[in-house]
Amino acid sequence: MTEQLHLVQEWDKVFPKSDKVDHKKVTFHNHFGITLAADMYTPKNASGKLPALAVSGPFGAVKEQSSGLYAQEMAERGILTIAFDPSYTGESGGTPRYMQSPDINTEDFQAAVDYLSTLENVDADKIGIIGICGWGGIALNAAAIDPRIKVTVASTMYDMSRIAGNGYFDSADNEEARYQARLALANQRTKDYQNGDYALAGGVVDPLPEDAPQFVKDYYAYYKQPRGYHARSLNSNNGWAVQSNTSFLNTRFLHYTDEIRNAVLVVHGDKAHSYYMGKDAFEKLTGDNKKMISVVGASHCDLYDQKDIIPFDDIEKFINENL
Repeated sequence: MTEQLHLVQEWDKVFPKSDKVDHKKVTFHNHFGITLAADMYTPKNASGKLPALAVSGPFGAVKEQSSGLYAQEMAERGILTIAFDPSYTGESGGTPRYMQSPDINTEDFQAAVDYLSTLENVDADKIGIIGICGWGGIALNAAAIDPRIKVTVASTMYDMSRIAGNGYFDSADNEEARYQARLALANQRTKDYQNGDYALAGGVVDPLPEDAPQFVKDYYAYYKQPRGYHARSLNSNNGWAVQSNTSFLNTRFLHYTDEIRNAVLVVHGDKAHSYYMGKDAFEKLTGDNKKMISVVGASHCDLYDQKDIIPFDDIEKFINENL
């Protein structure tokens, strides 16, 4: 049974609407039976079959933020795009709300490819994906399992599976630390079942401590200020479902990335705290159609929404060369 979603039709993005593209809300479903909501951006006066991109991320964000900005920008450059809310997030379906799953989220990208492949104005042989921040790792996971994805862009990539298992900057990469994390999560599950609801944890710290690391300050500046805040984004409202990390602890996204045959572009800022993850991911890739771009002077969140910093020209060139 298809879920009935309640979609906001007025423009409520954190970025201005472009007059170079046509915009509409669309829905599609994944193999778990969850209906996903997306914004479709089509180049104005486009004709014939177009290349297409599915865009999502950052982790915990919604399509009205960074992913929508990327999608609209790439549509201005001649590509049909959709920016979608992941399962359990934003305007998409699925209950309970704000849950995350490495398997279901990988499936979300595949479902987006399913949908794009069936559109009359899309060339099914020219479909790619863009994953931003935590969804960069999910994008590589999807590319490793789905050869229909001809090009993958991981922008300011953040490997949520590595963070869940190893801690920030691999600071808890040992058996005892993982056991304590599993124990805390398991105990929280008991409390949640007793309470009949799911606790929220993680997200962006608020208020911001004076001694917070720079990357935490970057997140705060993005999600707590008008440039990145959106009411449907749980990152903007301080949290995501604590159960989400249970399966992430035992998951590794990059296991088969050395077998990705299609094109991959990894984009990072040289001041991004997740640079080491993107560098590790890139070094695992094989073949001559892989590329990494390091943006000088860019922090992690600069590559979320700063159009004068995001290397859209390079992204466009790489996609066009490989679609």
